[in-house]
Formats: sequence, structure tokens, C-alpha cells
Amino acid sequence: MNETNAAPGPLALVGSGEYLPSMAAIEGGLLEGRPARYVQLATAAVPDGPEVVARWHELGRAQAQRLGVEAVVVPVTSRADAQDPALAALVEGAGLIYLSGGDPHYLADTLRDSLVWRAIEAAWREGSALAGCSAGAMALGAWVPSIRHPQHAATAGLGLLGRLGVIPHFDAFGRWVPDFLTRMVLPDEDVLTVLGVDEETALVGGPTAWRVEGRSSVWRLNTAHREQWPTGTTVELALT
Repeated sequence: MNETNAAPGPLALVGSGEYLPSMAAIEGGLLEGRPARYVQLATAAVPDGPEVVARWHELGRAQAQRLGVEAVVVPVTSRADAQDPALAALVEGAGLIYLSGGDPHYLADTLRDSLVWRAIEAAWREGSALAGCSAGAMALGAWVPSIRHPQHAATAGLGLLGRLGVIPHFDAFGRWVPDFLTRMVLPDEDVLTVLGVDEETALVGGPTAWRVEGRSSVWRLNTAHREQWPTGTTVELALT
């Protein structure tokens, strides 16, 4: 791709549902007009065990087959893997790069400032689409809340979107942890934009123009209120 004419590709912040048939239209839309090369990283699932990682790999391959594109698994399981030039090279030529779910802290700590992350960011800046689902979406921002263990402190994300914090599965938290937001300390809203993304829903676009896609809503959050953006909503939002 010609770097002098390149512009960043679209971003997708997904609440849940990576690789499911119900999300194929969103993933296919991100690939539209781009190389038929679907690059997939299940790094966030590593703390859950190799069987879980293998399951994500199979789901990703199945989705790529539905979409008629090549699945390229980048098997980063450790910091050493993330520094492997051969694995970083697998990112080149991606139409869509997808960071799937699991532990966002592990994902961010593993990829931060690594060769693989630099390759991902470079590909996105040259036009590849980049998506993160659940942990993957959380890690793309500056602030990663400790959702699995709310008593633990939030940590830094990868910072691609330096003004962003994401809470995925947002509609489910009302069922799982009814007082979740009151137990969390949201960061200063003047510093970060905090978004709740419902399950099987995505905020797609960037750098400032975004659209809500999928079955439900995205929510802009602060300690005082929630602003709901149902599917189909378009918003102007600067997250860098």
C-alpha cells in the first residue's frame, strides 16, 4: 500500500460476539474493499488455557470461511511471542485485524510496545481495519477497568485511542452485577470518554465519525448519567 496516500482504516469496538454468524455482516463490512486476509489474535484468552485459545482460533477460521476470506492466526501467547519478527510479519497485508476476548490486562501487557503491536498499528495506519471485541476493545484504549476483579485497580491499555475507556457486555452487567457502575470509579470524564458497548453491538468508524451497528446500543457514561446511542445512531466523537 502507498504510504503517502494511506489513511487509517476503520475501527470497531465490539461488546461481544466475535466470529459469531450474527456478527458476520459487521466483520464483512470492515473487510469490504480491503485484502481478503483476516488476521486474528486470541492472545487475551491465554490465561483461560490452551483449549480456550484453540476454540477462538476455530471460531475465527469458521467466520473467515463464511466471509470467503483467508484466516491468518497470529499465535501470540507470551511477551516473547509478541517480540517474534516472524509473527509480526503475519500482520502484513491484513484487510482486517481482530483482537478477540479474554483478559484485557494480559492482552495489553503482552502486546504493549512489541513488534507485533507495532505491526498492527502500522497496518491500521496504512488502511487495514482493526477490531477489538470485549477484552480486545478494552485494550485499545488508555484505561482498562478491572471488570473480572473489581477490587483491583484499573491499568493502562495499548493507548491507540488515548481518550477511550470501554466497558463491554454492558447490557449484561445489569444482570450480572446490578451495582457495577456504582462500585466502579470512573475516570475523570474530561480526560477520558467511557463507553459501554452492549453485547453483539459495535461502534464502527473513526477517527471522529462513528456509527452504532448490531443488535443493541452503545452508551456514553459518566458518574452522573448515561447517554444511549441505539443501533443506527451516528455520532461525532474524538477518541485520540
